[in-house]
Parts: sequence; C-alpha cells; structure tokens
Amino acid sequence: MYNALVPVDRSEARAFHQAQYVSQLPKAATDVEATVLFVASPDEFSDPDEVEFSDVGAAVTAANLLEGEGVSVTRRVVDGDASEGIVSSADELEADEIVMGGRKRSGVSRVLLGSTVQDVMLSAERPVTITSETSVRTEGIRQVLVPVDADVERAHHQAAYVAGLPGVAETVEATVLVVFRHQDYKGAPPHTFEEIDAAVEAADALEDEGVPVERVAIGGEVARKILDMVAERDADSIVMGGRKRSGLQEVLMGSIAQDVMLSAERPVTITG
Repeated sequence: MYNALVPVDRSEARAFHQAQYVSQLPKAATDVEATVLFVASPDEFSDPDEVEFSDVGAAVTAANLLEGEGVSVTRRVVDGDASEGIVSSADELEADEIVMGGRKRSGVSRVLLGSTVQDVMLSAERPVTITSETSVRTEGIRQVLVPVDADVERAHHQAAYVAGLPGVAETVEATVLVVFRHQDYKGAPPHTFEEIDAAVEAADALEDEGVPVERVAIGGEVARKILDMVAERDADSIVMGGRKRSGLQEVLMGSIAQDVMLSAERPVTITG
C-alpha cells in the first residue's frame, strides 16, 4: 500500500484540498492508506494531551472526505511541536509522501508557505507535497511535470517518486523538462535534451517502469518556462528536486523550486 501522511491545522479549506489531492492519487481507493494527523501544540492548547481528533473540524473534514472516496484512513493526534510531530510521525509510519496545505494571502494570488510547512520540507527525508486551491483531475490519465536540472541524484529522486505512485504505468504520463537558462534569444544554441545526463536518466528510469514519457528541452527563464509548461500540458502536479547542503542533513530549497511553489496553481512535490 502507498502510505500518505496528511497533517492538518485548523483550516478546513486547506484540509479539504489536502484530502482531495490524496483521494485523486492513482488507485487511491484500493492502493492508498492515509493517516490524517493533527498535532496539538502547547502554544495553542492548555491541555494538548487531552485534544481529541473529533475536536478538530479540519481533521474530521479531511478524514470524512477520504473515507467517502473509499480511501482507508487512520485518525491520529499527537502533542508537541507541529513540525517535529509531523516528521516523527512520517518516520514512524514510513510514509511514502507527506501532503501539506499551502496558504493563500488575501488579495494576492500566490501561495504563502507557513513556517510549519517550510520546517517540514527542510527536515523530512521523504517527498513533501504542497497542495494548492486548484482541484486535481478526477478521472483519466494523471499528467505529471518533472523539471530537472543537471544534478543526476536529484533527477533520480524525482523519477523514483513518480515511479513509486500506485498503478503508475496505467495511470500516469510524465513530461521530463529541461530548461536551458535564458537561452531563448535569436541565435541561441540548439536545446538538446540528450546533452543533459540527468534528464536522460530520469526519462529512462520512468520508461523502464512503463510510464509514457515526453522529453522536452526549451530555453528561457527557468521558473517561468516551468509554469508555462504546466499550463501547456495541463499538468496535474509538478515534481521538483530538493537540494542537500554539503555536511548538513537538511534540504536546501533552490530559488527556482521556491518560485514555482509560490506561483503554481497546482500541487508541487519536493523530493528529498
């Protein structure tokens, strides 16, 4: 079974979109198990160890939506620091993916990542997906955009995440994208997918798992071209590569990944 951890806060809107994303994973009703988690923080509750799952409307909303779609759900409450509780629960459950809720700032059409979301992305040793307020596809083939750079290790993690989705060969199509930075001017050199080993290896790995892959190389401003390709392909989600800082066991988010997360109207998965 594919194990998804769904940590919710008090926002029912965010919880709805998190649960909807999980319910639309490939073969969710048969191959996905979800744990809806609420971390009761001592900063928010005088007696956090006495908080019940049923006391948290957002948690109940997420669990009910998932169960209504046939997904097996475990309801879980822990107390303590939010990000630490999420990461430790993910490790304990050996979750395949952590599904966090993005935030929208009133009047601005950009996802504002909360501190807990950022802490989890920087600490978790597994893929973290940030949901958006855009509904995901309810039927048909799932379109996944996989933008890669020249880092082979990151590309392998991105491909491994996509290949690990349940029923992937029958339910997912991938576009592996290389953007040659700022090379969209007249007389720019040709953009060749095959010259980027990381892209070739990611595409080959996915095809070895039976995933149909389109290989695309273009030039331009990287984040902008990724977002343009999301619109062109009507992608259901974007799978970005995380970065590791030498000597530290923390994922260091590159500026491009952050720009895409802050601008995309689709769920964005950051792989470890």
